[in-house]
Amino acid sequence: MSVFDPDGTRLPIKIDSTTNGEFVPSPLPKVNRVANAAALTRADDIRKSLGVSRRDFLVSTTGAAATLMTFNEVHAAAGARGGYFDLPREAAYEMAAADSVLKGSEFVFDIQGHHVSPIAKWKNPGISWAMLFKQIPGAQCAPPEKLGQYGHLDCIGRDAFVKELFLDSDTSMGVLTFVPTTEDNMPLSTAEAQATKQIVDALDGSERLLLHGRVIPNLPGDIARMPELLKTWKIAAWKTYTQFNEGWWLDDDKTGIPFLEAVRSSGQKLVCVHKGLPLPPMGDQLQFSRSDDVGRAAKKFKDITFIVYHSGYDDTIKEGPFVPGSGKGGVDSLVQSLLDNGIAPNSNVYAELGTTWRTVMKDPDQTAHVLGKLIKYVGEDRVVWGTDSIWYGSPQDQIQALRAFQISDEFCEKYGYAKLTPQIKAKILGLNAAVPYKIQPKTLQRKAANDALAKWKAAYAEQPDPSFMTFGPKTRGEFLRFWKSGGHT
Repeated sequence: MSVFDPDGTRLPIKIDSTTNGEFVPSPLPKVNRVANAAALTRADDIRKSLGVSRRDFLVSTTGAAATLMTFNEVHAAAGARGGYFDLPREAAYEMAAADSVLKGSEFVFDIQGHHVSPIAKWKNPGISWAMLFKQIPGAQCAPPEKLGQYGHLDCIGRDAFVKELFLDSDTSMGVLTFVPTTEDNMPLSTAEAQATKQIVDALDGSERLLLHGRVIPNLPGDIARMPELLKTWKIAAWKTYTQFNEGWWLDDDKTGIPFLEAVRSSGQKLVCVHKGLPLPPMGDQLQFSRSDDVGRAAKKFKDITFIVYHSGYDDTIKEGPFVPGSGKGGVDSLVQSLLDNGIAPNSNVYAELGTTWRTVMKDPDQTAHVLGKLIKYVGEDRVVWGTDSIWYGSPQDQIQALRAFQISDEFCEKYGYAKLTPQIKAKILGLNAAVPYKIQPKTLQRKAANDALAKWKAAYAEQPDPSFMTFGPKTRGEFLRFWKSGGHT
């Protein structure tokens, strides 16, 4: 679950130890535990003064504002200086003030979404993913007697994905992507992903969901399968993992170059590559989590666009100011690679924020450094939005946190970071990713304004019921069961 008070109330801004299942959860730092407790106390005090129930207060934007403002106070007291959530003082009490920051009409394009499919194959005991999620307490979205045929898989399946992403958040459009597995052991097949797309996309032709094509080029047959994958599913981009199956580089002669040449030949020249968040087992594979090869590949294949998923972020490395030549991993390895290969800002490399934003938003100094560096070195037109939901539940809290976050004047002056204007935030939330995915945001928003999903959402808004839950592994034990299940081997 996410954060609970003694009565079971969850905070609308979910700061906990959940991961996306690709890296070991870290214990929640004391400052965040203190902030969560203080936010719950503050919510109770305010809702009593307003004469509303705790649930009604927390579901409103004033509840989110009060939570973020409490985080500001606790982090400032702990010495944070890099950034803060910029909200009017009255936002915790007045909905109009909270709405002025936390609501928006931006085109929100989430290019990293996940769910699993509880279809017939899950009943086969030889497929371990079903048992995997039953072993994760956080995946229990309802009392056992109310769960469907597939138990906890119902919590992270198609219906939950549509609700959490499109009904409980301001997401306009998304991309459904895949995890690093072999073709035969994918927890979400391309066919099942297409079925979700058909549900979300409206009958009038508006398109709300795009699909990736999973390619692990050092697995037998994956490169050869690319033309069929593109023809059958009309995939919007290729998704790959350089750490998987012993590891490889985007520019190595054995695997990377043949893969990128196949990308070029396919005509679909958009590559989404996982970087950072080292996948276990570590060993020699750890080096392939770095982004050293991104700049080299982008220089050699200038006609291919690269979206670096997670922006190279590594949860084991504390993000600070970029130091040229330091050899540091994380986001710095991406920045260094671009500089070393003459890849100027706003070129053919994009930085995606899935899991990265959600993880660093608990630490305002790291948040300021990550956003500041990416905008400065990758470019304000090349930082793109992704949330890794459904692992983190609805991404609405991530959207609200970005709308409110501001880098401090001190950090802007000291490190040359840009202030986060509404224009830059709108670019990050959707306008930037629309370019490589060939989306016309205004056209999409016009069509979507009255499509089936919009009408469904309007009806739901009459009595919203957000879960404020997260679903990925939250402890080292849950994470190890996740990997030992065989789903990623």
